[in-house]
Amino acid sequence: MGSLKLKRYLLVTKPGIIMGNLISTVGGFLLASQGHPDWLVMIATVIGSALVVASGCAINNWIDRDIDARMERTKKRVTVTGVMSPAAALAHGILLGVLGFACLAWFTPMVTVYCVAFGFFIYVGVYSLYMKRNSVHGTLVGSLSGAMPPVAGFCAAAGEWNTGALILMLMFCLWQMPHSYAIAIFRQEDYKRAGIPVLPVVRGITAARRQMVAYIIAFAVACVALQVAGYAGYGYMAVAVATSLYWLKLALDGRQTDNHVKWARQVFVFSIITVTALSVSMAVDGKQPKQQLASVTQAITHHA
Repeated sequence: MGSLKLKRYLLVTKPGIIMGNLISTVGGFLLASQGHPDWLVMIATVIGSALVVASGCAINNWIDRDIDARMERTKKRVTVTGVMSPAAALAHGILLGVLGFACLAWFTPMVTVYCVAFGFFIYVGVYSLYMKRNSVHGTLVGSLSGAMPPVAGFCAAAGEWNTGALILMLMFCLWQMPHSYAIAIFRQEDYKRAGIPVLPVVRGITAARRQMVAYIIAFAVACVALQVAGYAGYGYMAVAVATSLYWLKLALDGRQTDNHVKWARQVFVFSIITVTALSVSMAVDGKQPKQQLASVTQAITHHA
Protein backbone atom coordinates (compact mmCIF):
# COMPACT_ATOMS: atom_id res chain seq x y z
CA MET A 1 0.00 0.00 0.00
CA GLY A 2 2.86 2.36 0.82
CA SER A 3 4.42 1.94 -2.61
CA LEU A 4 1.04 2.57 -4.26
CA LYS A 5 0.59 5.79 -2.31
CA LEU A 6 3.97 6.96 -3.55
CA LYS A 7 3.37 5.73 -7.09
CA ARG A 8 0.11 7.67 -7.33
CA TYR A 9 2.09 10.90 -7.56
CA LEU A 10 3.70 9.54 -10.71
CA LEU A 11 0.58 7.94 -12.20
CA VAL A 12 -1.49 11.12 -11.93
CA THR A 13 0.99 12.89 -14.21
CA LYS A 14 0.48 10.45 -17.14
CA PRO A 15 4.14 9.38 -17.64
CA GLY A 16 3.54 8.13 -21.20
CA ILE A 17 2.40 11.57 -22.32
CA ILE A 18 5.40 13.19 -20.63
CA MET A 19 7.83 10.87 -22.40
CA GLY A 20 6.27 11.47 -25.80
CA ASN A 21 6.44 15.21 -25.32
CA LEU A 22 10.05 15.12 -24.19
CA ILE A 23 11.15 13.24 -27.32
CA SER A 24 9.77 16.03 -29.49
CA THR A 25 11.19 18.70 -27.13
CA VAL A 26 14.70 17.30 -27.52
CA GLY A 27 14.15 16.97 -31.27
CA GLY A 28 13.20 20.63 -31.53
CA PHE A 29 16.13 21.71 -29.37
CA LEU A 30 18.74 19.76 -31.33
CA LEU A 31 17.23 20.93 -34.63
CA ALA A 32 17.80 24.57 -33.66
CA SER A 33 21.22 23.82 -32.13
CA GLN A 34 22.66 22.97 -35.55
CA GLY A 35 25.10 20.48 -34.04
CA HIS A 36 26.27 22.76 -31.21
CA PRO A 37 23.83 22.30 -28.31
CA ASP A 38 24.13 24.11 -25.01
CA TRP A 39 23.74 21.05 -22.79
CA LEU A 40 22.84 22.98 -19.64
CA VAL A 41 20.03 24.81 -21.42
CA MET A 42 18.83 21.56 -22.99
CA ILE A 43 18.74 19.72 -19.66
CA ALA A 44 16.90 22.64 -18.04
CA THR A 45 14.44 22.74 -20.95
CA VAL A 46 13.77 19.01 -20.64
CA ILE A 47 13.35 19.09 -16.85
CA GLY A 48 11.28 22.28 -16.80
CA SER A 49 9.05 21.14 -19.66
CA ALA A 50 8.58 17.70 -18.08
CA LEU A 51 7.47 19.28 -14.82
CA VAL A 52 5.01 21.62 -16.55
CA VAL A 53 3.57 18.81 -18.70
CA ALA A 54 3.25 16.68 -15.57
CA SER A 55 1.50 19.60 -13.87
CA GLY A 56 -0.98 19.96 -16.73
CA CYS A 57 -1.73 16.24 -16.71
CA ALA A 58 -2.27 16.13 -12.95
CA ILE A 59 -4.62 19.12 -13.06
CA ASN A 60 -6.38 17.59 -16.07
CA ASN A 61 -6.99 14.43 -14.03
CA TRP A 62 -8.44 16.60 -11.28
CA ILE A 63 -10.76 18.34 -13.75
CA ASP A 64 -11.79 15.20 -15.64
CA ARG A 65 -12.42 12.82 -12.74
CA ASP A 66 -16.18 12.83 -13.36
CA ILE A 67 -15.97 11.88 -17.04
CA ASP A 68 -12.99 9.59 -16.45
CA ALA A 69 -15.24 7.48 -14.22
CA ARG A 70 -17.51 6.79 -17.21
CA MET A 71 -14.78 5.72 -19.62
CA GLU A 72 -13.31 2.21 -19.73
CA ARG A 73 -9.86 3.55 -20.57
CA THR A 74 -9.70 5.99 -17.66
CA LYS A 75 -11.89 4.53 -14.92
CA LYS A 76 -8.86 3.16 -13.04
CA ARG A 77 -7.05 6.47 -12.77
CA VAL A 78 -6.02 7.29 -9.21
CA THR A 79 -8.34 10.31 -9.06
CA VAL A 80 -11.28 8.05 -9.95
CA THR A 81 -10.52 5.06 -7.73
CA GLY A 82 -9.90 7.24 -4.69
CA VAL A 83 -6.26 6.24 -4.32
CA MET A 84 -5.50 9.96 -4.63
CA SER A 85 -7.83 12.66 -3.40
CA PRO A 86 -8.85 15.49 -5.73
CA ALA A 87 -7.21 18.02 -3.42
CA ALA A 88 -3.92 16.10 -3.43
CA ALA A 89 -3.96 15.83 -7.24
CA LEU A 90 -4.58 19.56 -7.61
CA ALA A 91 -1.91 20.51 -5.07
CA HIS A 92 0.57 18.15 -6.71
CA GLY A 93 -0.16 19.67 -10.10
CA ILE A 94 0.28 23.23 -8.87
CA LEU A 95 3.58 22.40 -7.15
CA LEU A 96 4.95 20.72 -10.28
CA GLY A 97 3.93 23.71 -12.37
CA VAL A 98 5.65 26.21 -10.06
CA LEU A 99 8.86 24.15 -10.08
CA GLY A 100 8.74 23.70 -13.84
CA PHE A 101 8.21 27.34 -14.70
CA ALA A 102 10.88 28.39 -12.17
CA CYS A 103 13.38 26.06 -13.84
CA LEU A 104 12.56 27.38 -17.30
CA ALA A 105 12.62 31.04 -16.21
CA TRP A 106 15.99 30.65 -14.49
CA PHE A 107 17.90 28.66 -17.13
CA THR A 108 16.25 29.20 -20.53
CA PRO A 109 15.35 32.19 -22.72
CA MET A 110 12.04 33.83 -21.83
CA VAL A 111 10.60 32.88 -25.22
CA THR A 112 10.73 29.27 -23.98
CA VAL A 113 8.70 30.19 -20.91
CA TYR A 114 6.13 31.95 -23.09
CA CYS A 115 5.76 28.92 -25.37
CA VAL A 116 5.34 26.50 -22.46
CA ALA A 117 2.95 28.86 -20.66
CA PHE A 118 0.85 29.19 -23.81
CA GLY A 119 0.63 25.40 -24.15
CA PHE A 120 -0.24 25.01 -20.46
CA PHE A 121 -2.97 27.66 -20.66
CA ILE A 122 -4.53 26.09 -23.75
CA TYR A 123 -4.47 22.56 -22.32
CA VAL A 124 -5.71 23.34 -18.82
CA GLY A 125 -7.61 26.59 -19.14
CA VAL A 126 -9.23 26.28 -22.57
CA TYR A 127 -9.29 22.61 -23.58
CA SER A 128 -9.78 20.76 -20.28
CA LEU A 129 -12.11 23.24 -18.63
CA TYR A 130 -14.35 23.98 -21.61
CA MET A 131 -13.64 22.86 -25.18
CA LYS A 132 -13.27 19.13 -24.50
CA ARG A 133 -16.75 18.94 -22.99
CA ASN A 134 -18.59 21.44 -25.15
CA SER A 135 -17.29 21.61 -28.71
CA VAL A 136 -16.47 19.32 -31.61
CA HIS A 137 -13.55 21.67 -32.23
CA GLY A 138 -11.94 20.79 -28.90
CA THR A 139 -9.41 18.54 -30.64
CA LEU A 140 -8.26 21.38 -32.89
CA VAL A 141 -7.84 23.78 -29.99
CA GLY A 142 -6.06 21.14 -27.94
CA SER A 143 -3.62 20.53 -30.79
CA LEU A 144 -2.06 23.93 -30.10
CA SER A 145 -1.03 22.69 -26.70
CA GLY A 146 0.32 19.42 -28.05
CA ALA A 147 2.49 21.31 -30.54
CA MET A 148 4.27 23.42 -27.94
CA PRO A 149 6.92 20.95 -26.61
CA PRO A 150 8.98 20.81 -29.85
CA VAL A 151 8.45 24.54 -30.39
CA ALA A 152 9.64 25.30 -26.84
CA GLY A 153 12.69 23.10 -27.38
CA PHE A 154 13.46 24.86 -30.65
CA CYS A 155 13.07 28.33 -29.15
CA ALA A 156 15.18 27.40 -26.13
CA ALA A 157 18.11 26.65 -28.45
CA ALA A 158 17.46 29.42 -30.97
CA GLY A 159 16.74 32.05 -28.33
CA GLU A 160 13.94 33.48 -30.43
CA TRP A 161 10.69 32.79 -32.22
CA ASN A 162 11.30 32.47 -35.95
CA THR A 163 10.07 30.78 -39.10
CA GLY A 164 11.40 27.40 -37.93
CA ALA A 165 9.33 27.61 -34.75
CA LEU A 166 6.24 28.51 -36.77
CA ILE A 167 6.72 25.54 -39.12
CA LEU A 168 7.22 23.18 -36.18
CA MET A 169 4.04 24.44 -34.55
CA LEU A 170 2.13 23.88 -37.77
CA MET A 171 3.60 20.40 -38.23
CA PHE A 172 2.77 19.16 -34.77
CA CYS A 173 -0.69 20.78 -34.72
CA LEU A 174 -1.54 19.00 -37.95
CA TRP A 175 -0.10 15.72 -36.66
CA GLN A 176 -2.31 15.87 -33.55
CA MET A 177 -5.54 15.82 -35.55
CA PRO A 178 -5.46 12.39 -37.28
CA HIS A 179 -3.69 10.98 -34.23
CA SER A 180 -6.50 12.15 -31.93
CA TYR A 181 -9.31 11.23 -34.34
CA ALA A 182 -7.90 7.70 -34.60
CA ILE A 183 -8.10 7.38 -30.81
CA ALA A 184 -11.64 8.76 -30.85
CA ILE A 185 -12.68 6.14 -33.43
CA PHE A 186 -11.39 3.06 -31.63
CA ARG A 187 -12.54 4.50 -28.29
CA GLN A 188 -15.82 5.79 -29.70
CA GLU A 189 -18.04 4.04 -27.16
CA ASP A 190 -16.01 5.51 -24.31
CA TYR A 191 -16.46 9.03 -25.65
CA LYS A 192 -20.19 8.44 -26.13
CA ARG A 193 -20.60 7.30 -22.52
CA ALA A 194 -18.68 10.30 -21.25
CA GLY A 195 -20.59 12.72 -23.49
CA ILE A 196 -17.44 14.12 -25.11
CA PRO A 197 -18.32 15.63 -28.52
CA VAL A 198 -15.39 14.40 -30.62
CA LEU A 199 -15.79 14.45 -34.40
CA PRO A 200 -16.30 10.66 -34.95
CA VAL A 201 -19.12 10.69 -32.38
CA VAL A 202 -20.81 13.89 -33.56
CA ARG A 203 -20.43 13.59 -37.35
CA GLY A 204 -19.50 9.96 -37.90
CA ILE A 205 -16.46 7.92 -38.87
CA THR A 206 -16.65 8.77 -42.58
CA ALA A 207 -16.42 12.50 -41.90
CA ALA A 208 -13.57 11.90 -39.46
CA ARG A 209 -11.69 9.74 -41.98
CA ARG A 210 -11.95 12.41 -44.67
CA GLN A 211 -10.55 15.02 -42.33
CA MET A 212 -7.77 12.65 -41.26
CA VAL A 213 -6.69 12.28 -44.90
CA ALA A 214 -6.73 16.05 -45.41
CA TYR A 215 -4.75 16.70 -42.24
CA ILE A 216 -2.10 14.10 -43.13
CA ILE A 217 -1.61 15.70 -46.56
CA ALA A 218 -1.24 19.12 -44.92
CA PHE A 219 1.13 17.60 -42.35
CA ALA A 220 3.32 16.19 -45.13
CA VAL A 221 3.52 19.61 -46.80
CA ALA A 222 4.49 21.25 -43.49
CA CYS A 223 7.18 18.61 -42.90
CA VAL A 224 8.70 19.28 -46.32
CA ALA A 225 8.55 23.03 -45.65
CA LEU A 226 10.95 22.60 -42.72
CA GLN A 227 13.63 21.34 -45.10
CA VAL A 228 12.79 23.76 -47.90
CA ALA A 229 13.14 26.67 -45.46
CA GLY A 230 16.66 25.48 -44.66
CA TYR A 231 16.16 24.17 -41.13
CA ALA A 232 16.77 20.46 -41.82
CA GLY A 233 18.72 18.29 -44.20
CA TYR A 234 17.84 15.81 -46.90
CA GLY A 235 18.02 12.81 -44.58
CA TYR A 236 15.24 14.37 -42.55
CA MET A 237 13.35 15.03 -45.78
CA ALA A 238 13.56 11.37 -46.78
CA VAL A 239 12.18 10.25 -43.41
CA ALA A 240 9.42 12.88 -43.49
CA VAL A 241 8.26 11.93 -46.98
CA ALA A 242 8.41 8.17 -46.40
CA THR A 243 6.51 8.23 -43.09
CA SER A 244 3.93 10.76 -44.29
CA LEU A 245 3.16 8.79 -47.44
CA TYR A 246 2.74 5.52 -45.59
CA TRP A 247 0.59 7.20 -42.94
CA LEU A 248 -1.54 8.64 -45.74
CA LYS A 249 -1.82 5.20 -47.30
CA LEU A 250 -3.09 3.78 -44.00
CA ALA A 251 -5.64 6.60 -43.69
CA LEU A 252 -6.90 5.96 -47.22
CA ASP A 253 -7.27 2.25 -46.42
CA GLY A 254 -10.16 3.24 -44.18
CA ARG A 255 -12.38 3.55 -47.27
CA GLN A 256 -12.24 -0.20 -47.88
CA THR A 257 -12.63 -1.66 -44.41
CA ASP A 258 -15.57 -2.59 -42.24
CA ASN A 259 -13.37 -3.02 -39.17
CA HIS A 260 -12.89 0.63 -38.27
CA VAL A 261 -11.58 -0.16 -34.80
CA LYS A 262 -8.66 -2.22 -36.15
CA TRP A 263 -7.99 0.33 -38.89
CA ALA A 264 -8.00 3.26 -36.45
CA ARG A 265 -5.57 1.45 -34.15
CA GLN A 266 -3.19 0.98 -37.09
CA VAL A 267 -3.39 4.67 -37.97
CA PHE A 268 -2.82 5.56 -34.31
CA VAL A 269 0.21 3.28 -33.88
CA PHE A 270 1.83 4.59 -37.03
CA SER A 271 1.19 8.17 -35.92
CA ILE A 272 3.46 7.46 -32.93
CA ILE A 273 6.09 5.93 -35.21
CA THR A 274 5.85 8.94 -37.51
CA VAL A 275 6.31 11.61 -34.87
CA THR A 276 9.11 9.69 -33.18
CA ALA A 277 10.95 9.18 -36.49
CA LEU A 278 10.57 12.88 -37.32
CA SER A 279 11.80 13.99 -33.90
CA VAL A 280 14.88 11.76 -34.17
CA SER A 281 15.63 12.69 -37.79
CA MET A 282 15.38 16.43 -37.22
CA ALA A 283 17.59 16.03 -34.14
CA VAL A 284 20.39 14.29 -36.06
CA ASP A 285 19.91 16.13 -39.35
CA GLY A 286 19.30 19.64 -38.11
CA LYS A 287 21.38 21.30 -40.80
CA GLN A 288 21.00 24.33 -42.98
CA PRO A 289 21.61 23.17 -46.57
CA LYS A 290 21.40 26.69 -47.99
CA GLN A 291 24.02 28.05 -45.60
CA GLN A 292 26.23 25.03 -46.14
CA LEU A 293 26.00 25.47 -49.92
CA ALA A 294 27.01 29.11 -49.55
CA SER A 295 30.00 28.10 -47.39
CA VAL A 296 31.13 25.54 -49.95
CA THR A 297 30.84 28.11 -52.76
CA GLN A 298 32.90 30.63 -50.78
CA ALA A 299 35.57 28.02 -50.07
CA ILE A 300 35.83 27.07 -53.76
CA THR A 301 36.07 30.74 -54.77
CA HIS A 302 38.74 31.41 -52.16
CA HIS A 303 40.95 28.52 -53.28
CA ALA A 304 40.45 29.41 -56.92
